[in-house]
Amino acid sequence: MRLGPFLNLLIALLGAPLLIGVVNRTKAFFAGRRGAPVLQLYFDLAKLLRKGAVYSRTTTWVFRAGPVAGLAAVLLALTVVPFGNAPALVAFPGDFVLLASLLALMRFVTILAALDTGSSFEGMGASREALFSALAEPALLIGLAAIARDTGGVSLSDMLAETSLVDWSRARPAAAIVSIALFVVFLAENSRIPVDDPDTHLELTMIHEVMVLDHGGPDLALILYGAALKFWALGSLLMGIVLPATGLQPALGWAVLPAGLVGLAVATGIVESSMARLRLIRVPQLLVGASALSVLALVMTLR
Repeated sequence: MRLGPFLNLLIALLGAPLLIGVVNRTKAFFAGRRGAPVLQLYFDLAKLLRKGAVYSRTTTWVFRAGPVAGLAAVLLALTVVPFGNAPALVAFPGDFVLLASLLALMRFVTILAALDTGSSFEGMGASREALFSALAEPALLIGLAAIARDTGGVSLSDMLAETSLVDWSRARPAAAIVSIALFVVFLAENSRIPVDDPDTHLELTMIHEVMVLDHGGPDLALILYGAALKFWALGSLLMGIVLPATGLQPALGWAVLPAGLVGLAVATGIVESSMARLRLIRVPQLLVGASALSVLALVMTLR
């Protein structure tokens, strides 16, 4: 039995909250502040798990099941994402469709939990989340289809295994275009600027944060941890294309992807520190543009 995929999953489970700390520390650096410790999310999760949960009498079991089902969905998504030189824990033809479906399921149960509160405020955030996710999914799926066509792989493990630094040295315009599109999807799916602001408290601009306002204690811990795992999963997918570890020495391969994820977290912090959030009417244009880039990359691979 290969231990690589199991070890990769364990690293993801333990290291995902660290990336959020790197993002926040980068933002603090550019703001001229000391900022919270890099391990702050670990402390927050431990504190929330020790607390109790309070539920409104207007909510049903749907509200309580949302955080659990969302975390389960992203955990399953991690099993199909390869990391470094090792393949994914679960790999089969077309598994990238399952990845997109599991991420969609995570959003779906979060939206249902928000709607179950009966709050028009959370319903507003849920409607925005549904709209933007529907626009981001085509960019993700078409982009992965372009990579599949370019590499000849039919699963994520095969697709990323066929990608190497040698291919980049020979210029791969399709992969470069897909990388740009997936970076936009990465920011959108993780509720980051310019699509959403995780630190905002303005009612008219909140999207993801407004959907989880009524959650607290262990439920909020599951949501925060699930968001960190989603950050890791999509980041690993993007870094698998940008910084492929195929053909490298095992020790170097194990170091490339973690370093790439930390660099991606720093880049996310830089983006959030250097630009403002887009107006809501501009977000669909950004996501449609990402889908157009994915379509362009797919057309280039069909030549």
